[in-house]
Amino acid sequence: MTKKIAIIGGGNLGTAIAEGLLKSRFCQPRDIIITKRDTSTLKGLENRGVNVTRDNAAAVEKAAIIILAVKPYQVSEVLAGFREKLHAKHILVSVVTGVLMSELVSVAGKKIPVFRAMPNTAIAIQQSMTCLSYSNATDIQVNQVKKLFGVLGKVAVINEGLMDAATVLGACGTAYAMRYIRANIQGGIEIGFDAVTASLIAAQTVKGATELLLEKGSHPEQEIDRVTTPKGCTIAGLNEMEHQGFSSSLIKGIATSYHKIVKG
Repeated sequence: MTKKIAIIGGGNLGTAIAEGLLKSRFCQPRDIIITKRDTSTLKGLENRGVNVTRDNAAAVEKAAIIILAVKPYQVSEVLAGFREKLHAKHILVSVVTGVLMSELVSVAGKKIPVFRAMPNTAIAIQQSMTCLSYSNATDIQVNQVKKLFGVLGKVAVINEGLMDAATVLGACGTAYAMRYIRANIQGGIEIGFDAVTASLIAAQTVKGATELLLEKGSHPEQEIDRVTTPKGCTIAGLNEMEHQGFSSSLIKGIATSYHKIVKG
């Protein structure tokens, strides 16, 4: 029998997870429960057979795996609201930024299997990069959670101490990549393409570049060397980008995002 999954928090990430689960056919729509105070925004999921409710406690009571997808400042209040329904067989998965597993256990008030997961919004199309850490979990439970997120993209198990860094590189990284693509599109328009064609070329080129790294396991510099020739246009463009601070600005941006999470 398929175990029901309760997604507590039907915001952007919560609904993206639900969408990914539906598209992957990991479970039936009836085995997904998603909660939100204003359920009117979840009509699309409800029409496809997903259980939609405002009642977090009722959702938890019916589920085996609970995915907590609320804002960091809401965690204590929301978790306290359904902790009486939690028992040892539940698996609690938090996708909330900056909340430690020890804090989750403390609010829950009981020893249960706890996971922290940091996916990104590409989870809706089964292309997420999800980092996982866990506590009080058996090998079977770890494999269950890895399998769940594995159908939604790539999974890496990491130490919880790296979770903030994973948030920046994997989740914030989506926005960084989008900003690069947007700039690429703008450059394409400047040199003569219409916006639609420039968008297609920029997006597909980035997709191809990432697939080269994932499929071949090569280093970016190896692939760069394949398309740069002496005195060519590629190396000229790359050098100008570096003179303008391309790599250094990206590294500084990543570090700034990380310090924002750590220091608040």
